[in-house]
Amino acid sequence: MTTLNQIKRVVIAVVGGTVLALGIALIVLPGPAFLVIPAGLAILAIEFAWARRWLRSARAILPRRSKDDSAPRKKLTMQSVRRGAGFLFRQVRRTLLLKRKNT
Repeated sequence: MTTLNQIKRVVIAVVGGTVLALGIALIVLPGPAFLVIPAGLAILAIEFAWARRWLRSARAILPRRSKDDSAPRKKLTMQSVRRGAGFLFRQVRRTLLLKRKNT
């Protein structure tokens, strides 16, 4: 294994592990754990076979939409992604600024 592959594997493990740990924490904290845990597993599944198996099991548990379902499917647009990222950035910045003012 080359050094670049090792670095990629470590970065994926750290990022995916962090997202997965956050998702597990969100089981007891208020938040969308059912979205964050599969996201962490998907990141880890890039490099690890055990994560692929877990992700496959999680997908099997979740119900699939039937073809005759009449409810319209929501689109994920760039505008919604930008708004979500902007909201997240503002919340993180606000939290960090509040912590600095209090210390």
